[in-house]
Amino acid sequence: MPLTVDQLAEYQAFAEQLADAAALAIAPYFRASLEVEDKGGRRFDPVTVADKAAERAMRELIRSHYPTHGILGEEEAATLGSSELTWVLDPIDGTRAFITGLPLWGTLIALNDGQRPVLGVMNQPFTGERYIGTPEGAWRNGTPLKTRPCTGLSSARLMCTTPDMFDIPEQRKAFEVVASQAQLLRYGGDCYAYCMLASGFVDVIVEASLQPYDVQALIPIIEGAGGVMTSWDGGPAHNGGAVVACGDRALHAQLIELLRHAG
Repeated sequence: MPLTVDQLAEYQAFAEQLADAAALAIAPYFRASLEVEDKGGRRFDPVTVADKAAERAMRELIRSHYPTHGILGEEEAATLGSSELTWVLDPIDGTRAFITGLPLWGTLIALNDGQRPVLGVMNQPFTGERYIGTPEGAWRNGTPLKTRPCTGLSSARLMCTTPDMFDIPEQRKAFEVVASQAQLLRYGGDCYAYCMLASGFVDVIVEASLQPYDVQALIPIIEGAGGVMTSWDGGPAHNGGAVVACGDRALHAQLIELLRHAG
């Protein structure tokens, strides 16, 4: 059953409490000397005490306020709830930026209603920016967000966190085809790039190898600002994997066709 307006407002207020709690947990560690662990895998996958402390703080609040809700986070095992509602958490999306002192990271908080994310928050406490998306719209610190029109790839600003995320050769080839036609290509950004797309400064993001907690908070923000975010085949993006986000729906349709035939 869809959430009512009152329920959505209640959960949005609670999501902002979660963002505040994570910010307090993270604050002592940004641009400070700290040990970095490597989770392992093909690529360096860093995690810090800040990631773990922030997720723990959010989980404790959820358990105390909504004990029936599920929790899916990056740093701890998933908790199944008796409710259809699940909180999806990434305490620091952009840990590589975090450990190099760059402010291109954020805390991601989504509420999934059992079908899809209906509420998303990206909080960047160092810059004082909070992005929120709901079915009613998207905002940065209360100011409405709107994506910009961009009907052609040749005039598009394209972002991607790193080309290393394309583990499959066909995906790498497809990305390179798209990137070669864009007006501008910038690497880096993580979740911050998606918020810049929602703000009308970026037109396209093409990425792969993503997890649900990497994307679920960003989908309501992109959609609330008038954009679209899907998998490369045009399906739902909330399970992660290979995703494409566009501020302009016409350009998105073109990119789905291009990605489908370029790999």
